[in-house]
Amino acid sequence: MALAILAQAATVRAGDDASLTVSVAGLRNQKGQVHICLTANARAFPDCSKDAAAIKRTVRAADAGSISFTAIAPGTYALSLIHDENGNGRLDTTLAIPREGFGFSRNPRIAFGPPKFAAAAFALTGHVSQTVKMKYML
Repeated sequence: MALAILAQAATVRAGDDASLTVSVAGLRNQKGQVHICLTANARAFPDCSKDAAAIKRTVRAADAGSISFTAIAPGTYALSLIHDENGNGRLDTTLAIPREGFGFSRNPRIAFGPPKFAAAAFALTGHVSQTVKMKYML
């Protein structure tokens, strides 16, 4: 009986969905688009191309101040953002150095390459807000 009660308590009900508000800070300009990827799959971070369950959104840079996501299953997630200034759908680089802006949840320190999932991961339960500060290398 006690196990059944614990199992029921651990089950996520449809009404228990989480929501996320992402505030984007430090865009260099309002040109192009901002691509956002929300994933719970550490192996698919940061580009989400290997995660069919990733939540992806593209917004005009001019409208990227605050982006909302609703009806998300609670869990541990990480965000990655790209400021695609020229609108070609990808992060442009020169000698492996990003020419366009990028950012991650929890704003981890950037050394060589993108951060690990664990550095950007956050718990998503109820309503959560994340402010992502965009970084520009060139």
